Amino acid sequence: MFDNLSNRLTSSLDRIRGRAKLTEDNIQEVLREVRMALLEADVALPVVKDFIGAVKERAIGTEVSKSLSPGQVFLKIVKQELENVMGQANDGLNLRAARPAVILLAGLQGAGKTTSAAKLAKYLREREKKSVSVVSADVYRPAAIKQLETLAGEVGVDFIPSDLSQQPIDIVNNAIDYAKKAHKDVLIVDTAGRLAIDDDMMAEIKALHAAVNPIETLFVVDAMTGQDAANTAKAFGDVLPLTGVVLTKTDGDARGGAALSVRHITGKPIKFLGVGEKTDALEPFHPDRLASRILGMGDMLSLIEQAEQQIDKGKAEKLAGKLKKGKGFDLEDFKEQLQQMKNMGGMTSMLDKLPGMGQLGNIQDKVNDKMFVQMEALINSMTQAERRNPDVINGSRKKRISAGAGLQIQDLNRLLKQHKQMQKMMKKMSAKGGMQKMMRGLGGMMPGGGFPGGR
Repeated sequence: MFDNLSNRLTSSLDRIRGRAKLTEDNIQEVLREVRMALLEADVALPVVKDFIGAVKERAIGTEVSKSLSPGQVFLKIVKQELENVMGQANDGLNLRAARPAVILLAGLQGAGKTTSAAKLAKYLREREKKSVSVVSADVYRPAAIKQLETLAGEVGVDFIPSDLSQQPIDIVNNAIDYAKKAHKDVLIVDTAGRLAIDDDMMAEIKALHAAVNPIETLFVVDAMTGQDAANTAKAFGDVLPLTGVVLTKTDGDARGGAALSVRHITGKPIKFLGVGEKTDALEPFHPDRLASRILGMGDMLSLIEQAEQQIDKGKAEKLAGKLKKGKGFDLEDFKEQLQQMKNMGGMTSMLDKLPGMGQLGNIQDKVNDKMFVQMEALINSMTQAERRNPDVINGSRKKRISAGAGLQIQDLNRLLKQHKQMQKMMKKMSAKGGMQKMMRGLGGMMPGGGFPGGR
């Protein structure tokens, strides 16, 4: 996410990070590069101007001149100003309303409103422990109603039926009555989108908003449209009293222009990021954490929260118990760890949150989730005996296993090498002070040390 911007900014700031003294000349040079990086990331020009002006004013003022480490202070100023542009702190949902608290989703067609409705419902049910209903007021696309019904079933929330013969206002009023009687905490309303902003659409959604008076009105917008996302959000904000923005498809957005422009142009906070297609791929937006990621500092807090949500604690405890008893870490256990990583959004999602990953060049090209699919295929091609005791895998077995997975013997050799490294790490983990040893061991798993793709 935001790879291009991150790479450009970190390489620019590296030049000044170690400077013993900052002058207006060397600040100007770096600021020129930062400005180009932001413009190439499709950040809106007014945002770039204000950002550069704020950084320059602080950098040539007393903050840097009084500091023992000006380069580090300059980096800190850039980070703080990035946070200021994006909103400083997480702005959560306001659900302090008589039940049900109504959340209205608006936006253009194709932005991901229906998927976001389901993701938000799952988030509220699992993370906020709320009882949730969803309803579609999109009477123009029968597929939208059916899609929401299917997704509601997947995420385990209540779907309230609607059909094309009804008026959107009647659909939502009926849904509110139903949700009240069913004692639901939250009702999420998915509305119709259009291919472009038009007067009819605006009039319809304005009337719907006035009739149901939602506690939250969220504008759902595709991050990959860059600063156009901010301009579209502003057009909606001029008609609707928006309370926030959901930025979708950020996992495919290498630039980051939308995230850095929306708050400044609309005055509305980004509340959530859509980070993938799965129904659990929705993250609360934390400007401070995203600023850290953009500057290559990682986002360990989000990674820890993700692990707490996604890792199967029962399986983790079972593995820990097995290791404690001195039983080896076999290929079945290795496969289980691969599946846990997949549950956390895949390896690329995890790397995005680790500090310093941007400075390792094209690591994400070398480490991709296709490698993990291949590794699983190789393990699935083995017998139970081979999985439990990989040492028995000789030349003829290697031929059979790799052929069964449709891969090469060198792919199997790489898997066996990686398993050996994981075995050593797990041994260290089960010993005293294991976590620190494990983190040091991770270095051996990086490209060149046998990590997937490190040939």
